[in-house]
Amino acid sequence: MAVLNKIRQRSLVLILVIALALFSFVIGDLFKNSDALTGGSQDVIATINGTDINRLEFQQKVKNYQDRAGGAQTSTQSMNAIYNQEVRKIVLQSEIDELGLSVEKDEMRDLLKTSFSSYPEFQDANGNFDVNRLNAFIANLKDLNGETAPLGNFLVNYESWTNNEQTIAANAIQQTYYNLVKAGIGTTIAEAEEDYLGDSKTVDISYVQVPYTTIADSLVAVSKSEITAYMKDHEDTYKTDATREVVYVEFKEEPSKADEDEIKAELLALKSDRTEYNDNSKNTDTIPGFDSATDIEEFVNTYSAIKYNDAFLRAGQLPAVAKDTLMKLGVGSYYGPYKDGEYYKLSKVVATKQLPDSVKVRHILVPFVGGQRADASVTKTPEQAKATADSIFAKIQGGTKFMDLLELSSDKVSNEQDGEIEFDYLAGMAPEFKAYAFDNNEGDIDVVRTSFGYHIIEILEQKSFNKAVKVATVANKLEPSDKTLQDVFNVMSKFEIAIKDGDFNEIAKERNLTVKPITFNALDENIPGLGSQREVVRWSFDEDTEAGDYKNFAISNFGFIVAKVVEVREEGLMSTEDASITALPEIRKEKKAKLIREKITGTTVAEIAKNQGQNARTAAAVTIKNTTLSGAGVEPKVVGAAFGLAEGETSKPIDGEKGVYVVNVTKVNEATKLDNYGAIVNRLNAERRNAVQTKVYSALEESAEIEDNRAKTVY
Repeated sequence: MAVLNKIRQRSLVLILVIALALFSFVIGDLFKNSDALTGGSQDVIATINGTDINRLEFQQKVKNYQDRAGGAQTSTQSMNAIYNQEVRKIVLQSEIDELGLSVEKDEMRDLLKTSFSSYPEFQDANGNFDVNRLNAFIANLKDLNGETAPLGNFLVNYESWTNNEQTIAANAIQQTYYNLVKAGIGTTIAEAEEDYLGDSKTVDISYVQVPYTTIADSLVAVSKSEITAYMKDHEDTYKTDATREVVYVEFKEEPSKADEDEIKAELLALKSDRTEYNDNSKNTDTIPGFDSATDIEEFVNTYSAIKYNDAFLRAGQLPAVAKDTLMKLGVGSYYGPYKDGEYYKLSKVVATKQLPDSVKVRHILVPFVGGQRADASVTKTPEQAKATADSIFAKIQGGTKFMDLLELSSDKVSNEQDGEIEFDYLAGMAPEFKAYAFDNNEGDIDVVRTSFGYHIIEILEQKSFNKAVKVATVANKLEPSDKTLQDVFNVMSKFEIAIKDGDFNEIAKERNLTVKPITFNALDENIPGLGSQREVVRWSFDEDTEAGDYKNFAISNFGFIVAKVVEVREEGLMSTEDASITALPEIRKEKKAKLIREKITGTTVAEIAKNQGQNARTAAAVTIKNTTLSGAGVEPKVVGAAFGLAEGETSKPIDGEKGVYVVNVTKVNEATKLDNYGAIVNRLNAERRNAVQTKVYSALEESAEIEDNRAKTVY
């Protein structure tokens, strides 16, 4: 009782403690979830020049984009596409707003006229665009309060119309902006002359190259600090996004040998009759097996994952793994169980027949509305088309010549060949058409329906008869059993337990598991061979995930992987190890160039070539636009230096791509100046203006202030 009294006395304190604990929990969770109190990044995909992309609106646009793509784009691809569209729109709008560009009412009417002048709804009796009809149409849409009205082949409402108007206006404003920029792009006469001389002025040179390979790499030491300094001097080249290096092993949910043996035994058991107690009749019934079944189609469709195919098949139409054996079997003989792809099959030959490999037929086609390739002139319903085909067939049976009725056929292509078509059994014909032509006899004629309409088909000729077989096949899909699935899960769990205190790679090696490395950027989604695995990427970039952490992931239609984060690299310069692949050769090149320059003696190309043990070379008609040097390859610095020399002048040592060069200009071939550079000015103007749109947007995007939160929000 005393204890209860003490609790009652201190109840207010307990309530305050609990309240503070709950408050701390909620507040902590809010902050953990990215500025939830301040409406921060959880609801903002990105901020561009101060304009936010709202998460909910963005996700709706992504959904619409995916719907239009019909599943051809992954969610990440769709998100990136919409993100790029939104960034482009906002970046351009920022510039347009600053310039004060807009579309006024009269200009909007002109734009609508350009877009919709071909629509009959907006034309007068003479076929001319009538703005009054346009205004009436828009007013009617507004009065419909969201209901749709037909426009051409579309149904539109007032909201979709205004959205379309906004798109037209935005495109027009953007084009006006680009036109303003283009108007400021021009070419001077001096630039045109320089361009002309770049192709026409040439120099002849002699040169000597001292290759960097004359100094062994082992003689040029490069330290990590030098690589770091080189990266800082070339920051744009070695700047890298945040990445996560991950290794993983796979645990595939594949059928075991026991699963295969079981499915084969089940198929073999189907051959024999079996008894089964019937609760209704209180008798023991005999269930026919594959051996004694009289209705083969019903038997196969009852026990097989693949429906019965009641057709005679040639060797090329049978499973590759079984065709040779099946073609040799007699009626009633079995082959299998055999594995064909993801199925185990038991096949029984139920009939054989000699069938042609090619046929020639003639036909008359009567199409119907909705039939394949039926054009607007087709008006018959399927019932009317059949009635017409039956009447044509009756005339032929009554003695009218087939050829005299060809004008009733809609197949104009075959009509030009007297209605005749010749094809082999592999041809891509309508299946009903092909089946009739091959499975019946020469001279037979009948009405056959296909997806194109009703055909009156006459078999004219059948050639190259060979054996065909009708096969009844019971197929069961090979899938892992529950026991196998549990075994895979247990193996994965034991691996996770082992790596908790052990080395990931060593334990994987002990268990014959292949360790696969992969490096992720924050917005990646694919793992080679496993497809889109965004969840793995998201986990590796989670702020709570550190190097050394591991986790298992269920992979749809595959099994599991266990992934481990090996290294966390934040945004900035790449590691010296990664950078050394490209930086090390360049640093060595710089050091070798210095050593070569120090040992060069002599003042002429010939002297330098002799004392350096190299051959003097020549190159004729070198142009400033073509930086390929005969005998040396692409050497822009060397070619540029040559054009800075006077005739007869010798250069100082030049650090090139493949070595250190000394160049002597033996002759300068001046170009004949043109009287008029107008044509070149026009060409350069066109080239520069055509490139404006891409270059301007790239410049605007580069200078824009963009805060990208995709990896923290919808991804």
